Amino acid sequence: MLRSLNDLEHYTVHASDGDVGQVANFLMDDDHWVIRYLVVATGGFFSERKVLISPVAFGQAEWASQRFQVDLTRGKILHAPDVDTDQPVSRQHERDQFRYYGYPDYWGSSGIWGMAGAPGPLAAAGVAEKPPAPRRGAPDDLHLRSAREVCGYHIQGSDDGIGHVQDFIVDDETWEVRYLVIDTSNVWFGRKVLVSPWWASSVSWEHRKVYLDLSREEIRDSPEWNPDAGVNREYETCLYDYYGRPAYWATAPHPQTGVPRPPLL
Repeated sequence: MLRSLNDLEHYTVHASDGDVGQVANFLMDDDHWVIRYLVVATGGFFSERKVLISPVAFGQAEWASQRFQVDLTRGKILHAPDVDTDQPVSRQHERDQFRYYGYPDYWGSSGIWGMAGAPGPLAAAGVAEKPPAPRRGAPDDLHLRSAREVCGYHIQGSDDGIGHVQDFIVDDETWEVRYLVIDTSNVWFGRKVLVSPWWASSVSWEHRKVYLDLSREEIRDSPEWNPDAGVNREYETCLYDYYGRPAYWATAPHPQTGVPRPPLL
């Protein structure tokens, strides 16, 4: 099912032996458009510590009660390796996290989650007895971005600015980012539109901009999206038909393995 990332903030994270904290942010893979970690705020006001929890650890989500169940103990989570969640996270920090929790690496394979299309199978696989050696020359390659920080990025169309990123629509099974929610209030009052991140021609992290090869007129005439109605397959079909793009649910290979990523500036 597709869900608003903003709606998932402040969900309670429940370990096998009690509550741990609340979701404060998400870290997004800027190479594959996948949510890799929940940033969870633990402790009280004066002793808050933020830790990373991968969807690999999820047992189940209780959408009605707004709780994520994770197959970890509170102690395991609270003693996880430190990481500055306000900065882009390097592969070395990820490696430390995965070794600590005993998960096999998801990177280095063709799938978005290792050899799988969803994070769950990684938990069952267990970590390799002899982990691969770190890649030389690239210990600090930064590829995880704060979703909260990307909200607010300006959208630059082919002929003018269109609005800014307000939210992300994600698949709650694979954790892929299916759509950017664009607030166009500075152009058309109250109108929000959806575009796939794979339709971006480029992203400039330095200048906080997402570039689209779409004109204002194309965006204006796109199927209107009502946030209260969510996203269903009927609406998605209309959206993809309007833009003349192949639908992700009906194409092979998967976009993350068969379509080059838009270049970063």
